Amino acid sequence: MNTVRIALLQAHAGASPAAALEWTESQVAAGADRGAQIVCTQELFTTPYFCQTQDPAFFDLAETVPGPTTERLAGVAARHQVVLIASLFEKRAPGLYHNTAVILDADGTLLGRYRKMHIPQDPGFEEKFYFTPGDLGFGAWTTRYGRIGVIVCWDQWFPEASRLCALQGAQIIFCPTAIGRLRAEDAALGRHQRAAWMNVQQGHAAANACYYAAVNRVGTEGQTIFWGSSFVADFYGERVAEGDESHSGAVIADCDLHALDAHRRMWPFFRDRRIDSYGGLCQRFIDA
Repeated sequence: MNTVRIALLQAHAGASPAAALEWTESQVAAGADRGAQIVCTQELFTTPYFCQTQDPAFFDLAETVPGPTTERLAGVAARHQVVLIASLFEKRAPGLYHNTAVILDADGTLLGRYRKMHIPQDPGFEEKFYFTPGDLGFGAWTTRYGRIGVIVCWDQWFPEASRLCALQGAQIIFCPTAIGRLRAEDAALGRHQRAAWMNVQQGHAAANACYYAAVNRVGTEGQTIFWGSSFVADFYGERVAEGDESHSGAVIADCDLHALDAHRRMWPFFRDRRIDSYGGLCQRFIDA
């Protein structure tokens, strides 16, 4: 398959998990009608971004994987013949929870899951209270429409995450996320932060000669104003599709995998990597 059409679903928080699922199903159907073959949700799409505070009651939002939501989404994927990437709050065991993305193939098969590896802890992003760091590593999955990598939110700031997906053959890397500025912060600072968020991910696309898709939520929740701005960058790092900062909806983009292969022949980053010289990357810091 030479060209794959993808859809990124950015949304305001739903009134309930049921409402969020209904909206997502409607957007998958609409995207499929427009030719979308791979659809990705934002981070923790069934709930508000509850990590702004530390509250044990929010653990009740978690569910098993496989579980009710994955079973329902498997039916949606099969019905519309689309690959689905969905970000969920996973209950692995009592007292053990992950921020997890599931990958469902176009026949509804659960191909795998990715557990968020880098867990932030900042004002308004109290994720270490809720999530255990992932233990499945970084991966790539062969779907009906191409080979994809998946990372989640804070992972996007670490070039090693995208690199390891690309080294496993990912042609498109998807990153469900929930990011914005705190309402107490200066708006100008927020614009700088948003630019950095976009720039670093566009750099991952260029450095790994792949497509990169970032999916963010929109709206104000508590103390956070989310940026929206979901986008797709091509293998030059150029944004080829982008959502706005305040409205729910689908961002649609076409990924030309034939052009990607031709580009990698001429920009052979993987060939020229000095794998004999990167041992320092496995150290916390290289002291003088």
